[in-house]
Amino acid sequence: MTRTAAPATTADASPAPGVLRRVAAWRPRGRHLVIGVPYVWLLIFFLLPFVIVARISVSEMDGVALRDLVSFEGGVLQLALNLGNYAFLAQDALYVRTYIASIEYALATTVLCLLIGYPFAYFMARAKPTLQPALLMLVMLPFWTSFLLRVYAWRGLLSEGGLIADWLIGLGIDQWLYQLGLITTPGRLMHTPFSLVLGMTYTYLPFMILPLYGNLAKMDLRLLEAAADLGATPWTAFWKITVPLSKAGIIAGSMLVFIPCVGEFVIPELLGGPETLMIGRVLWDEFFANNDWPMASAVAVVIILLVIVPLALFSKYQAEAQEKLR
Repeated sequence: MTRTAAPATTADASPAPGVLRRVAAWRPRGRHLVIGVPYVWLLIFFLLPFVIVARISVSEMDGVALRDLVSFEGGVLQLALNLGNYAFLAQDALYVRTYIASIEYALATTVLCLLIGYPFAYFMARAKPTLQPALLMLVMLPFWTSFLLRVYAWRGLLSEGGLIADWLIGLGIDQWLYQLGLITTPGRLMHTPFSLVLGMTYTYLPFMILPLYGNLAKMDLRLLEAAADLGATPWTAFWKITVPLSKAGIIAGSMLVFIPCVGEFVIPELLGGPETLMIGRVLWDEFFANNDWPMASAVAVVIILLVIVPLALFSKYQAEAQEKLR
């Protein structure tokens, strides 16, 4: 007579405790790997280059080479840090004005991009789903052509006899721009703060529209319907619901515009003039015209700190505010 095997019990079907321990041990490793990849990327492509530039900024030139910061002579370990470049930056009025001008032009560009880009992103997010891909393509279409070609095109449009220049002069807008101090002479639009801000606004406008569109497209429209049922006007609902919920897109777009605008070099060189000197041009002159690498590195370190430190403090404040809301 044959015997049938007894069915396996629940305890027999469960994996061994050693297997469970190994599986549990793998989980944090996988999580750390996923989290560690961005940190390694930042370490290699941001922190390490920044440390190298910071090291050059406190070095001294020995002909065409840099002197070693650490030396060992006569049994004495010496550390030679040259902080004179940073002291010179703080004392020289030219550098101070250039830093302030760079931040002012970057802020003006960011505000203009936000004022122009928010309505466009809002229209894109509220358009028919079949129309949104076409609108998104129009935003990205300028990237299909060379950045330099687009900037040179504005030179032709704003120069004497250019299409945009003739149109603005014919409407008398150049007189208004002159009164605001955006151009130096009526009828002359090129190599002015107006041409500089216009070129940067045109170039970086897509970087403001895309984050805003991504944020507004995910917004729950039922909130607006509930506000309308409670008696809120469309304008009130926009300011109290849409704008606060799109704050993340506003911050992301503003960062994507402001940070590259501060160190912009090509647009100020091609569309700006002597009165629109920005830190990118000063950095270029120190590196390649004066061949003063320590001073150029000090200029770069200061502008990075001027941008990164406020952003880090703001991010910390945002994180603390979100923790309080939870």
